Amino acid sequence: MLLKMSFVLILLLAGQSRISAAADKFILDGSTGMLPLASALAKAYQEKSSDPEFEFGKGLATGARLRALADGKIHIALASHGIEPAEVQKGNLQVIQIAKGAIVFAVNGVALTNMTEEQICGVYSGKIVDWQSLGAAPASIVVMTRPPTEVDSEVIREKLGCFKNLKEIDTAQVMARGGDMAKGLATTANAIGMTTMTVVEQSKGTVKALTLNGIAPSVENVKSGRYFLTRDFYLVIKGEPVPSLKKFLDFVHSSEGDRVIRANGAIPVR
Repeated sequence: MLLKMSFVLILLLAGQSRISAAADKFILDGSTGMLPLASALAKAYQEKSSDPEFEFGKGLATGARLRALADGKIHIALASHGIEPAEVQKGNLQVIQIAKGAIVFAVNGVALTNMTEEQICGVYSGKIVDWQSLGAAPASIVVMTRPPTEVDSEVIREKLGCFKNLKEIDTAQVMARGGDMAKGLATTANAIGMTTMTVVEQSKGTVKALTLNGIAPSVENVKSGRYFLTRDFYLVIKGEPVPSLKKFLDFVHSSEGDRVIRANGAIPVR
């Protein structure tokens, strides 16, 4: 009997050890468009504290990320769009908005600063195929796009009238994940793609955001609504955060967190 009880005690202690170890590492996954900002915040936090460690997934669709969170497979869901109140209530989830950011059309190696809505739709429909037609040096336009169910694409189709029912050119390269778009733009000369100001800032000058109809995606213009292609950035957690996770969330909502958010092309919300 004593041997049996000792064995059970060992199993319980081992289980507690695994639970404790798991609490020291938090898994984040969800919107690939939010991964760059979340990664920057995690990196900045770990420069001042090694607890907790962070592990990032490769992206989950809206329903999948909330199910993974509700099932305890991830600790933080990264979201930007499509959060249903019923799903939040059912899963005992907390939605924490941390920032707002501009969705932009960005280019690589093109001496152009502005495009109109009509020109954007001309490029994406295939009516305009060379940068020379828009006042830049002669070069074939490499068009990059996102799947229609992704946030960047959804916002653009919703808010750019000519884009609503537009059939994109057959040669457009479809970038499944936000990271794919970031890499594609950074490594492809004469490319244009839909992305976020976070990707632009993190490219350190390789990728340039265009103004739209002469309106820059600046902090002031996003806040006032003059620049209207925007997305929100959310962290979603289940229940009340454990102390180590709460410390990270407090950092995100601190002045230090604000600086990281601004340095990565987004606007803090708190």
